[in-house]
Amino acid sequence: MKYHPPRYPAAPVAKSGAHHKVVVAGGGLVGLTLALDLAQRGIGVVLLDDEDTVSVGSRAICFAKRTLEIYDRLGLGERIFEKGVTWNTGKIFFQKREIYGFDLLPDSGHHYPAFINLQQYYVEEWLVEACQAAGVDLRWKHRVVSVANHPDHVALRIETPAGAYDLTCAWLLACDGARSTVREAMALPFVGRAFPDRFLIADVEMKAPFPSERWFWFDPPFHRGQSVLLHRQADDIWRIDFQLGPDADPEEERKPERVIPRVRAMLGDTPFALDWVSVYTFRCRRLEKFVHGRVIFAGDAAHQVSPFGARGGNGGVQDADNLAWKLAAILDGSGDERLLASYDSERIAAADENILHSTRSTDFISPKSDAIRAYRDATLLLGAHFEFARRLVNSGRLSQPAILRESPLNDPRAAGWQGAPALGSPAIDAPIRHRGRKTWLLRHLGGQHFTLMAFAPVAGEMRAALRAVGIETVVIADRESGDGEDDVLIDSEGLVRRRYGFKEGGGILFRPDQHVASVMTRPDYAAAVRVYCLAGGALAEIAA
Repeated sequence: MKYHPPRYPAAPVAKSGAHHKVVVAGGGLVGLTLALDLAQRGIGVVLLDDEDTVSVGSRAICFAKRTLEIYDRLGLGERIFEKGVTWNTGKIFFQKREIYGFDLLPDSGHHYPAFINLQQYYVEEWLVEACQAAGVDLRWKHRVVSVANHPDHVALRIETPAGAYDLTCAWLLACDGARSTVREAMALPFVGRAFPDRFLIADVEMKAPFPSERWFWFDPPFHRGQSVLLHRQADDIWRIDFQLGPDADPEEERKPERVIPRVRAMLGDTPFALDWVSVYTFRCRRLEKFVHGRVIFAGDAAHQVSPFGARGGNGGVQDADNLAWKLAAILDGSGDERLLASYDSERIAAADENILHSTRSTDFISPKSDAIRAYRDATLLLGAHFEFARRLVNSGRLSQPAILRESPLNDPRAAGWQGAPALGSPAIDAPIRHRGRKTWLLRHLGGQHFTLMAFAPVAGEMRAALRAVGIETVVIADRESGDGEDDVLIDSEGLVRRRYGFKEGGGILFRPDQHVASVMTRPDYAAAVRVYCLAGGALAEIAA
């Protein structure tokens, strides 16, 4: 491989009987993200992983805009942006012809693009560094082998190469992947579908003239009857996914003498070298619940989808973003355990959406009968000429952040206005000026607190009252007169007002994870702002 992942020293066997606030099982993308988020909120975290290195191969490579915004808050967004390959455009091919192309982010004025392609091992390595700097207790080659879930704690048995030990924790966060040992120890079943088709991933190193776009072929002449996906990554690495069919022998198909002719048929005379090869099948399924007493599941340990649409890794990072602020509130006493019911309902709804899209894309990519294949092929041909047919083509509906429409944390009395964001939707970024410098709106919304974004000045006593219950305030202004004040953001290009439907005197309340909790039209914020008080997790009104 071109990349040689670092190996981390195995932590010594700990003394049995220690108690910790939070233990994260699994040092992959999701576990590291969750550990870092909690640590940056001042929560002590122990992370256990049964390996001693980050992942190998490209694996999750497509980091969506919302995921990049989450990593920006955690201090890694710019690093991913600088190293990765930016892309907004995709193209669909059928047999020998290009059917159509699409732009995932046609509107300018966003900090991050629709997607950045970057091998998962880079992001994991940087997450490890950030976790170390934040004080996370990283324990490599420590495998969870038994779990006892009690009303007030979780008891774990840990095995290491040097021996076993026991520990307890207030909360166990199971982020240990599709083959989760925590899930196995608790005998929790999945519900959903398994797909028999096999796919080959070939990471190849090459200097190629192809643009940085997502190219998807149905029934190409170089791989007849199947599908192929091409993505560019960093370091001149290109990922190619070949559909093989359900009868393919995975051991045979990953041999270089089988892989190289497939790649050669696709690339012609372009020189290349194999970097990493894997054969996979996939499942679209999830746990019935994600919260089981004091054990909480996230990422592939909780739900699994096909790779088409880049919904696995991105969905897992959004699990972490949703859970971290809620668990931190519980642990610091500003919230209670009822907040976890919202994690369960919100992320199950998001998982169901991802599973639905992944199942539909898989059925379109892999027709199960001649009649369905004929329908699929006719849809592709019509897509070359008609927009309605393009909406039916499904090579993987690409990852979008979940809109938490049915969240129990949404303000049921929110008034809203035409053009206002929907309750539960994620914040939309826009360029602003703050204290004389250009920056981005999302850097001033959420994070550690609820944030009220107001389209009119807010009286000082009202700001103080809001801050007393955990709500910060920012004011959107369209002139430079307020520039230099801490809570005034200058809408320098008018995009904040356009993207949020601007209502004079109105305001939007964002959660710490930057989802919309309330939309208000009345200028009397003392009477109109309704928020969830984290202490108690119940709806409360801020009285005038």
